[in-house]
Amino acid sequence: MKKLFGTDGVRGVANVHPMTTEMAMQLGRAAAYIFKSSGPRRHRIVIGKDTRLSGYMLESALLAGICSMGVDVLLVGPLPTPGIANITKSMRADAGVVISASHNAFQDNGIKFFSADGFKLPDEIELKIEKLIDSKKIDSLRPTATEVGKAFRIDDAAGRYIVFLKNSFPADLDLSGLKIVLDCANGAAYKVAPAVFEELGAEVIPLGVRPNGSNINAGCGSLHPEVISEAVKQHQAHIGIALDGDADRVIVCDEFGNEVNGDQIMAICATDMLARKTLKKKTLVATVMSNMGLDIALRKAGGKIIKTAVGDRYVVEEMRKGGYNLGGEQSGHLIFLDNNTTGDGVLAALQLLAVMRRREKPLSELAEVMIPLPQVLVNVRVRERKDIMTLPSVAKTIRDVEQKLGDEGRVLIRYSGTEPLLRIMLEGQDKYEITTWANEIGDLVKQQIGAH
Repeated sequence: MKKLFGTDGVRGVANVHPMTTEMAMQLGRAAAYIFKSSGPRRHRIVIGKDTRLSGYMLESALLAGICSMGVDVLLVGPLPTPGIANITKSMRADAGVVISASHNAFQDNGIKFFSADGFKLPDEIELKIEKLIDSKKIDSLRPTATEVGKAFRIDDAAGRYIVFLKNSFPADLDLSGLKIVLDCANGAAYKVAPAVFEELGAEVIPLGVRPNGSNINAGCGSLHPEVISEAVKQHQAHIGIALDGDADRVIVCDEFGNEVNGDQIMAICATDMLARKTLKKKTLVATVMSNMGLDIALRKAGGKIIKTAVGDRYVVEEMRKGGYNLGGEQSGHLIFLDNNTTGDGVLAALQLLAVMRRREKPLSELAEVMIPLPQVLVNVRVRERKDIMTLPSVAKTIRDVEQKLGDEGRVLIRYSGTEPLLRIMLEGQDKYEITTWANEIGDLVKQQIGAH
C-alpha cells in the first residue's frame, strides 16, 4: 500500500506533512536516483508549477534534492500540467515534476511525476520512491565537485506549448468569428490559454487571468461553471470554457449558458470520431462515475464504452493497454491520446471547437447527442476510511436503494483519492427520489464515521 502517493501524486496542506520542504527534497532525491539511467551523459528533470504561493518553496526544495543527486533541473515556471508532460517528452528529459494541487484551494499543494515518455508514473514506481525515502538507502549518496546537478531556466517553455496546442487543431480550420469566454481559474494557464485561442482567430473574453498566489480556483474555473455561464449570456458568446488550476481539466457551457460537462464533451467528440472512423476500436474509455446517458449515446452511434476506476491515470492505463485513443472523466479530464499523454483542458476544448467548426452547429445542438440521466453526488467529510459495507445500517440502506432502482439506475460509493471525503453518487429516473436517498445514506455515514 502506498502511504505518500494518492491517485494523483502526493498532496496535502502546504508546509504540513507530507507537503513540506523536507519531504519535497526527499522526493526530489529519490526520483533523481530512479530516473538517473546508466551512461556518461548528464541527466535532466523538468520542474513546472501552477500559481500557488507555496510553489516557490516546494520548487526550491525539489530543485535542491534533484541537484544533490547529480541530476540537472530544467525550470519552466507556471505551466499547465499537460504542458509539463509535453515539454518533458519533447526535450528528451528523464522525467518531469509538477507542483500543483489541481482544483484544490490555494493552501493545498501537490507533487506529481511524469516519466520520460510524458505519462504519469505507474503505482510500482511511486512505491519504489516511497521505499527509497523510508529505507534511507540513498542518504549517503552525495555526488561532489562537478558531479553535482545544475539548474537552467527554459524561458520559451510557454511558447513551445502554445505552438504544440495550435498544431493539435485541424490545419484547414480556424476560430475566426467565434466569441469565447475563457476562465483560467487564476491558475497555470493564465497566459498560454488566451494566446492559443486568440492566435487561432477567436475573440477571447478572459477571466481568472490575474493570479496573486492565493486566488487560484477561488470562485472561478471549472469548479464554478456559473461564472462562464453568466459571462456567456452577458457577452452573447458562442461558448464558455473553464479550466482548473493546472488546466488538465475543462468544463464548458453552450451559447445559452447551459453547462456541458466531461461526459457530454466525450459524447460529442466520440460520436464525431465514430462518424469519421477515427475512434480506435470504436471504443471510448470512461470511469465508473460517468453517466449512463453516455453509454446510451455511444451505443446508438455504433460504439461502446469501457469503464475504469476513478482517476485519469487509470483511464490512460486502460487506453494504452487496449490501444484506444479517447477517454476521460465526467469532471473534465479528457485524454486525446493521439495528441497528448495526459488530460489537457485546452487541447480538449480545441477538439470540441473543431467539431463545432466541422459540423457548423452550435454547441447546444451538438450536446443533444447525449441525454444525461439525473445524477446526484453527496460528499461526506470523514475521520476514517472504513469499508462502508461493514456499517450495518448504511449497508442495509444501500441494498434497499439498489433494489428500488433496479435496472433504472445505480448507487456508487467511493472514497476520494485526494481528500478525506466519501463520495455518494446515485443515478436514476427521478431526481427528487435519488436526492432523498443520497442524503439518507450520507446522514447515516456522518453519524458513524463523519469528521467532527
